[in-house]
Amino acid sequence: MQPSSANVLIQRDTRAWQVQVWVSFGLAVFLCATGLAWLPGQALDRAFMVMGYMFCLSAAFVLAKFVRDGQRGAIAGAGDTPMWKLVVWGGFFAAMGLTGWGLLRMEISETYKAFLGVSWLFLISAAFTLAKTLRDRHEADLAEAHLQGRRAARAEAGEGQ
Repeated sequence: MQPSSANVLIQRDTRAWQVQVWVSFGLAVFLCATGLAWLPGQALDRAFMVMGYMFCLSAAFVLAKFVRDGQRGAIAGAGDTPMWKLVVWGGFFAAMGLTGWGLLRMEISETYKAFLGVSWLFLISAAFTLAKTLRDRHEADLAEAHLQGRRAARAEAGEGQ
C-alpha cells in the first residue's frame, strides 16, 4: 500500500540557509576577485591565477554534479563511465594542483599568498555548498511537481467516477 500524498514531506532548505550560502559564495568571489585584481607582479601571473581560479571553480561544480549524479545512478542502477570519472576527478585535481603550484611559485609576500590561498579555498568550499543547495532545491521542486501531478490525477479520477 502506498502512503497517502497528504503524508508526504518534501524536505527544503530554510530561507536563512539559502541566504547564507549565497552570501558566502558572493563573499568568496569578492575576496578572490579583490586579491587577484590587486595582485602584485606581472600581468601574466595575474592571468594565470585568474584562469586557475576559474578552472577550480568550474571543476568544483562539475565534481559536485558528478558525485550527486553518481549517488542517484547507484540507486537507479545506471552511472557514469569509468573514463568520465577519470576526467572529472583528474580535472579537479589538475585545477587544484596547478593553481596551488602557481600560487606557491609566485614571487609575492607570504601574507599575500596566504590571503589568496585562504580566499581560494573559501571559494571552492562555497562552490560545493552552493552546488548542493541548488541541487537540493531542484530535487525538491521535482518532487513537489510530481506530488501535485499525482494529486491532480487522483482528483480527476475521483471526478470521473
